[in-house]
Amino acid sequence: MNIIFYNPQSSANKKPLLPMSLLAVAAVLEPDYNYTIVDGNLEDDPLATLDQLIRQTDNPLLGLTVMPGPQLTQAVPLCRTLKERHPHLLIVWGGYFPTQHWDVALRAPYVDYVVRGHGEIVFRQLLDHLTNQSISLPLTSTEADDAAPGPNIPGLAYTLPDGSPHSNPLAPIPHPNKLPSWNFDQLPMEHYVRPTFLGSRTLGYHSSYGCPFFCNFCAVVNMVNGRWLPQSAETVAHIAQHYHDQWQVNAIEFYDNNFFVHQARVAEFSERIQHLNLAWWGEGRIDTMIAYDDQTWRLMRDSGLKMVYLGAESGSIETLKRMDKGGQMSPEKTLAIAEKMRRWQIIPEFSFVMGNPPDPEQDIIDTIDFIRKLKTIYPESEIVMYLYTPVPLAGDLYDQAKADGFAFPETLEDWISPAWQQFSQRRSRTMPWIRPTLQDRIHNFERVLNAYYPTSTNYHLKKSHRQALRALSSWRYHLQFYRFPWELRLLHRFVAYQRPETSSF
Repeated sequence: MNIIFYNPQSSANKKPLLPMSLLAVAAVLEPDYNYTIVDGNLEDDPLATLDQLIRQTDNPLLGLTVMPGPQLTQAVPLCRTLKERHPHLLIVWGGYFPTQHWDVALRAPYVDYVVRGHGEIVFRQLLDHLTNQSISLPLTSTEADDAAPGPNIPGLAYTLPDGSPHSNPLAPIPHPNKLPSWNFDQLPMEHYVRPTFLGSRTLGYHSSYGCPFFCNFCAVVNMVNGRWLPQSAETVAHIAQHYHDQWQVNAIEFYDNNFFVHQARVAEFSERIQHLNLAWWGEGRIDTMIAYDDQTWRLMRDSGLKMVYLGAESGSIETLKRMDKGGQMSPEKTLAIAEKMRRWQIIPEFSFVMGNPPDPEQDIIDTIDFIRKLKTIYPESEIVMYLYTPVPLAGDLYDQAKADGFAFPETLEDWISPAWQQFSQRRSRTMPWIRPTLQDRIHNFERVLNAYYPTSTNYHLKKSHRQALRALSSWRYHLQFYRFPWELRLLHRFVAYQRPETSSF
């Protein structure tokens, strides 16, 4: 069996981000299976490329990683067309979207299997099963059930003979320290080294699996159930050295769900890379990092840490409690971490989930006021705003959204409709608990905020442009008058700056 991995286009501008999930799954297949990785972000015509590969390959299987949003939008028509052209082609989906909505994916006639959660071992076991169909396998459910025999592989979902979707229990998370190293030779790596605000040659990496927390708006929770498994500091530092030596990388983005869980690991990693003169970025948690001692903060700063993505989420303690963050998180801790990071000159990138039920209007008012407080403490703080979007089976917020009339689509075709694409990208105008006028309030505030405090990540802005943006938005920001910012819209035609349409909301 020959495997064709496909990474669907992940953004409108085809930003080339290293397809790390496919590298991780592919590494487990060597040397027993042949595979090819095709990246939609690098292809002019992905359908033609895949179609040709399938025609030229003996016994092909197509495996896709699918995130909500642009990847899902491309994956659905592409898989539908390829299945029509090649009816015997097996198509396997994995990634965030099918992990959460596996039953929806399997209702489509062009999806044969879904790999849920971390897929390295699951996918390998599926291939072994498919190449040895003569092995007698146990039932996927108890003998009392009516389910037909199928692959008893944890983490695998598939369609039963009666047409109904079925999922085995999730598999344990594989420990990344025990998995084989990625084979970078399978990709044109120079295409993934790109300029960012961190450095002229930036590359991504993923050094741990999972997160030990249970925030009920986060899709990771249902995948890992509070587990966090990291590569050692020595291993991660070795990767940094390899990036530096092999591709002259001067900056690394760590896409871990929570890079900063363990202080000793972070301190050791920071110490090990001091000589590389790298800049780096990662995602952390406020109540974890506020407890770091000064020695670790010094090591992080001296090692090149420039920015940390932190989930502040809300300016309301009541909302934080409903998110299952209130026991350890508070607005006061967010203000304290901003002050601490200001002293160490490491920029916090605070994310906020806006418009939470049951009172989205008050939630937005409280959070806007809180963001203004943060900016007085550390003006360079980055602010990222999302609209609250429900996660399946995720506690009080999801229950409240359902009570307000929310329901997920039941087909992939509905998921890729314009309305649900907006939902997937947290820009929906049709969520029943938040009026469009409230969304406009967030939108206008963000436009004014990003003009008055031009984002650090938009490193192309000249000093004169930043001064012009601040001068024109100053009266609005101080008077807290955000409605109808027509002059800022006009200015943007001449001075492009990060604003709601190009950021998160």
